[in-house]
Amino acid sequence: MFSQLEPLQDEDQRKLGLLRSYLKGLKNVCIAYSGGVDSTLVAAIANEQLHSKSLAITGVSPALAPHLLQEARAQAKWLGIRHQECETNELEDESYKNNPRNRCYTCKKVLHQHLKSIAKMSNNAQVIDGVNHDDLNDFRPGINAAQEAGVLSPLAELHIKKDSIRQISRALGLPWWDKPAQPCLSSRFPYGEIITATRLQQVSQAEEWIRSHGYKNIRVRSQGLAARIELPEDQINNFIMNFERQKIVKKFLSIGFSSVSLDLEGLISGKLNRN
Repeated sequence: MFSQLEPLQDEDQRKLGLLRSYLKGLKNVCIAYSGGVDSTLVAAIANEQLHSKSLAITGVSPALAPHLLQEARAQAKWLGIRHQECETNELEDESYKNNPRNRCYTCKKVLHQHLKSIAKMSNNAQVIDGVNHDDLNDFRPGINAAQEAGVLSPLAELHIKKDSIRQISRALGLPWWDKPAQPCLSSRFPYGEIITATRLQQVSQAEEWIRSHGYKNIRVRSQGLAARIELPEDQINNFIMNFERQKIVKKFLSIGFSSVSLDLEGLISGKLNRN
């Protein structure tokens, strides 16, 4: 069992106890594991309670940024949980590639088809995910696909919200407790714009280049061949002062974009859903 490095508020302590009991009662699980704070907490407690009866599975496709895959691998190794990767093929599905508003439904449907097969080979393990209680109030079509596939969401069922997940993760000494949310690369395109592996790679290359200069929470939105950089509002001035404008333009043109701009509003989660 994890040693608790700092005290929790009574309610978060109670929720941690509930999560431990819930996962122990499942006996054998496969976790849909992205490496985000939520699914990693579920994986951590599942491994703590079930040991070899827990398996973390990461779906790999062009929509997954390379650094996130590396982080998922490193975190799984740190936890000591068994970790498996599976190639997904959502880009072959027109209802994903055409990028409708419910694109995430198709993505999760494809993912859970793969996870169901893996779980069956793992002594009919129960598939679980990291959906939290806050997610239920957001526009997340993928939740419906998971529910249809019989996936359980312990954090949502136990009414555990994002703030509690971070506090519990911090108290247990998980180094990534404050890791920012990192939606898939397909979220960088306006609904209705075709998504291809090439376009995903362009966005990935642009973001990785900016990340290499110390800006870790970054989005490069793509509309047609135009790129728009989004950073947290408190980093915009620093970015402007420390980046040569022509250097940015040259890099983005070399990647394949026709123009690049900086969003002065800053990074706002779910911005595509505002319209």
